[in-house]
Amino acid sequence: MDYSDDFLRRILKRTKTIAVVGVSAKQVRPSYYVARYLGLKGYRVIPVNPGLTGQTLLGETVYGALEDVPVPVDMVDIFRRSEAVPPLVDSALAKWPELQTIWMQIGVRHTDAAAKATARGVDVVQDRCPKIEYQRLFNELRMGGFVTGRVSSKLQ
Repeated sequence: MDYSDDFLRRILKRTKTIAVVGVSAKQVRPSYYVARYLGLKGYRVIPVNPGLTGQTLLGETVYGALEDVPVPVDMVDIFRRSEAVPPLVDSALAKWPELQTIWMQIGVRHTDAAAKATARGVDVVQDRCPKIEYQRLFNELRMGGFVTGRVSSKLQ
């Protein structure tokens, strides 16, 4: 999938609240550290995982399904297999008429579900990671993809 930097930057700037579907409580899992990173960047991250329902993760209550999330969200970030996407998109579109973005993580794609959301005026990103795109677009990546914390090119 090819998305312009302006398109991705606009999504990341306007988004305030993200429902992360498939988030893990295991800190070594990508879904956990992506959700944690987004929270550290100022987004409100609402965790969604039926196996963790009612627990607290990253300072928020975990919900078992999108239908259970009691607050409006701007983006649904999907950490599930591609075949799980259609019912998630249907739930998100039914729950939030004002939903702005469906974001499918790296390796996650579903053409029909994406078309359905797009037809409703929802921006769709497939096969990308908002953490990686945020770092790339807002100059947080350094040589080798690491955030070194150095501002100077001088050796210390």
